[in-house]
Amino acid sequence: MLGKIGDLRPQFFLYYKLNKGDYMKKFGTAIILAGGKSSRMGFDKQFVKVNKKRLMDSIIAKLEEEFEEIIIVSNKPEEYSQYSQRILPDKIKDVGPLGGIYTGLMEAKFKYSFIIACDMPNINVDYIKYMKDAMENKSVDICITKIGDNIEPFHGFYSKETAEYIGKYLLKGRRKIKDLAEELNTLYIEEEFARKYSPELIIFENLNTQKDLKCFSKSLSASKCNSSIKT
Repeated sequence: MLGKIGDLRPQFFLYYKLNKGDYMKKFGTAIILAGGKSSRMGFDKQFVKVNKKRLMDSIIAKLEEEFEEIIIVSNKPEEYSQYSQRILPDKIKDVGPLGGIYTGLMEAKFKYSFIIACDMPNINVDYIKYMKDAMENKSVDICITKIGDNIEPFHGFYSKETAEYIGKYLLKGRRKIKDLAEELNTLYIEEEFARKYSPELIIFENLNTQKDLKCFSKSLSASKCNSSIKT
C-alpha cells in the first residue's frame, strides 16, 4: 500500500495543490511540545537560539506554511506573551511528552494534529504532505514513522479522537508512546519511504546538548552532528 502511494506522489501533489482547503480542515493543527527537563542542554530548550534567532520562531514559520492552527504546549506561558499562537500548560503534569500531546489534542480545532518537539529543527513539509496522502481515505488514530524495530513518535500525526484514550492511559501511570501506538489503529510509514525525503533521517533529530547546538548553528544541518541528536 505504501509503495503504491510512493509511486503516486506526483499525482498527489497536483491534487493537494487543487484541494489544499480540504486538507487544511482535516489536518489543520500543529502542536509544538515545549516541555522536558533539558538536562543535557543545561538550559531550557524552548529558548534555544540559532544564529541569534529563536529556534521556536523558525519552527513556527515553517509550520505556518502548512497548518492553520499552531499550538505550543509549555508550562511557561508567561514567556510567550508576544506570540499570537495558542499557548497551553500541561493538563496532566509531569508525565512526559505524551502529556503534551494529550493537552494539545484536547484543545485542537481539527481532526488530525502534527506533533513536533521544540528542539527538532529539520521539519520537512514534503514529508508532511506525503504522510497526509498516506492517511487519506483511511481511518487511523496515529501516523508515525517506523525505523527498524523502533518508532519515531514525533514529526507525525495524532487524531483528536484519541485524546480521551490517552488521558485514561496516562492516569493509569502509562507513558510509553510505542505501547500506545500498538494499542491504537496506527499507520506506520516504513523507513525506506522516509529516506526518500530525508536520506539521513535528520527530520527526526533533536538538539539535545550544547555540542549539538553549536554544530547545528555552524552548519545549519544537524546531519553533520554526530553526538546525541536523536529522539
